[in-house]
Order: sequence, then structure tokens, then C-alpha cells
Amino acid sequence: MSELRVLSIYEGFFSGGARILHSDVVLGLHGGVQRHSVLSIEGEMHREATRQPMEEDACYRALTAGGVPVAALRRGTDTGPGADGAGGTTAFGAALTQAAAPAFSAAELAATARATAAADVVLSLKEQPLALLNQAGLPLRPVVVCLHRSDPENQGPALDALLAAVAAGRVKACVCCAESTRSAYAAAGVPAELLHVIPNGVDLLRFRPDPVRRAGLRAELGIPAQAPVVAFAARWAGMKNVPLFLAAAREFLRRDPDGRVLMCGAGMTADNQGLRAEITAALAGEPWLAARMVLLGVRRDMEAVYAASDVVSLTSSSGEAAPLCLIEGMMCGAVPVATDVGDCARLVAGRGLLTPPDPEAIATAWTEAVVRAPLFAPALEAAREEFSRTRMVAAYGALIDQVHRGAARAALPEPL
Repeated sequence: MSELRVLSIYEGFFSGGARILHSDVVLGLHGGVQRHSVLSIEGEMHREATRQPMEEDACYRALTAGGVPVAALRRGTDTGPGADGAGGTTAFGAALTQAAAPAFSAAELAATARATAAADVVLSLKEQPLALLNQAGLPLRPVVVCLHRSDPENQGPALDALLAAVAAGRVKACVCCAESTRSAYAAAGVPAELLHVIPNGVDLLRFRPDPVRRAGLRAELGIPAQAPVVAFAARWAGMKNVPLFLAAAREFLRRDPDGRVLMCGAGMTADNQGLRAEITAALAGEPWLAARMVLLGVRRDMEAVYAASDVVSLTSSSGEAAPLCLIEGMMCGAVPVATDVGDCARLVAGRGLLTPPDPEAIATAWTEAVVRAPLFAPALEAAREEFSRTRMVAAYGALIDQVHRGAARAALPEPL
């Protein structure tokens, strides 16, 4: 049996849960009966106050180390508000915010045509790359769109591009990472029969409770062994509602003199002037509390960060579906505390706490989560199989194969 050739198209490489998860899928499927490759529209992104060349991204390095070919169409240089949340974008992203059909050069379209012609199935990481795939003259290949948000109405013209691709018959399936994603995109006009839910999963060997990692990172950061620690793993973007998290952190740190807060993700660094201004505003009158807030930026050892934490928190106001940070944190033994966005209520039910978007309520929930951690531990352990990466990768592989077989049958000549 010949290998099934699968091409994934990314808007670009930058730190974020969707790219981490999709890259895990590609690495998990590549080299068996499927042969994967990746085409990134942009070779450099500017987001969350950070310029991120493709070659410096952890997902790019993992893919290329795993033998997956990765190419880029262009190098982005522009900055501005992004179509995929606040924090900046590239020339492609800027074009998406201005028009449904951004301009692509003849050379870019030729490169895309060569890449798609060499594939049997195309995966679009989120709907943004469909602005490229909808261009006239490209080889027709069945497209699977991987959707990772619960707010299609906030994706600008990307939603229009998705609906146009569906109407044209290019899109044969959509992977929804959560039930909230399926419901939102069905309400936005995507036919229900195209929407398939494949829940997110993580590497359970990597993400697990680990006393050695816990002790090691706490020692590295100067955190006492018994100090209650809250982890916030998110990029610096509007949908993450960082000001709400900081307001809750002020309440938490004020109440507990031993408490610590760890902030990880793109833009979560001291050289981000926007974040510094938000911290200053949140801690007005009590700037000394900042000494117990640790800005870690993008970390390659998130398993250690979560293992060192007692709570993993999310304060998002929109967009979330099945946040990877909550899943990874839970698998490391951290109790999840989240606002009610996307599938967060489903994820934390019986395993953690759901909160209103109120700083005092969130701070109280963090303290309660620390106290009740031994009671939540059995539920977190029982959830491990549900959030297995092995299960997720197998489901993606089966759907890709199903789409390919369906396209092959459709291409057969009608019987006489």
C-alpha cells in the first residue's frame, strides 16, 4: 500500500497551543502509512510583543528533527493587530484583517501549487490558511480544517474564507477540538456533517506529577517547598484577559504572604512594556507584590512548570475551546481553575473549580484549590486516559484516511 501524503498549512510558527497540538499530530502520524509535510505561509511572525523567526520555534525544531519537511512561502515584516487575537501579526495576518482575499504573488501561488499537487490530503491549521487555499488555479485536493476556537465570529474574514471553501466543495471535514467548537461553527453555517470532534490530548509520559521536577524548579526559582503556586500559561493577548488575572493575583498575593504566581507564554516577559504597564496598574499602591510574580516567558519545560505548581489558572474572556494549558496542568497534578469559556466547564468538572470573571472570586478559588488538592487528585489521575495524545493522534489518522478514501471514490468514473 502506498503512503498517504498529507500537507499541513500553517499561517506561521509562533508559541501557541494549537500549533503545539497540531505539530504533535503530524509527528505522531509521520513515517507510518502517512507521509507528512508542512508549508508555513509566513517564515517569521511578530506577535505578543515578540518577533519569532520560524527556525527558533520549538514546533519547527521538533518537526524538522522528526524528519518532517517544513517550508515557508514568505518572510513577514509588518506588525499590527492580529486576526487571531491581540498582540501583533505579519503581512499575511494584516491582509486578513483588511480583505477576505489577500494578495499572493505568482511565485507564492506556484510554490503552493507544487506543494498541494504533491499531497493527497491537505490539513489547514485553523481557518486562516484557507485564504490561500481558495485561490483559483491550485490543484484540487480534499481539505481538512482543524478548528481550535469557540468564536468564529471573531476570526474576521477567515470565517468567510472557511464558508467559501465549504461551498466550493474543497473542505471535506473539520476537526473540532471541543464540543463548544462544533456548536459554534455549526451555528456559523458550517454543515453539521462536516464537523468531527477529536478532543485534545497530551503526551502522558511527559506531563505527569513529578516530585523531582517540582522540587528542582522551585529551587531554581527560589520558591519554598510549601508555598502555594499558581501557574498562568498564556500568550499576552486580549482574549486571555491578562488584566483580570493580574487583579486576581493581587488579591491572592495580598492574602497569602507565601503565595507565588508564575506567568508563562509569549509576551510574558519583563521586556514587554505593555505587560509591565498592566502589572503596574494592577498592583497600584502595592508594587512590592511583584516580587512574588515570576515572568518566565516561553518555556520549553512546561512539564516542570506545571509539576511545580498547585493550581493552573485561565481567565480568558473569549475564544477558548479546550485549552491545552488546563489539560497539561491537570495531567501534572495541578488543580484547574478557569472562567466559563468554551469547554472549560466540561474540562474542570469534578477536577477543579469554575469561577466568574471576578478577581476576588478567582483568588478565593485558587486558595480553595490548594486546600482541596488531595480531594481532586483521584479525579485528575482518572482523567489521564481521556486526555491521551495516543488516542488523539489515532483519531486524526483515521479521519484523514476516511477523507482520502472518500475523495478517491468520488473520483472514480461512473459505471456504464
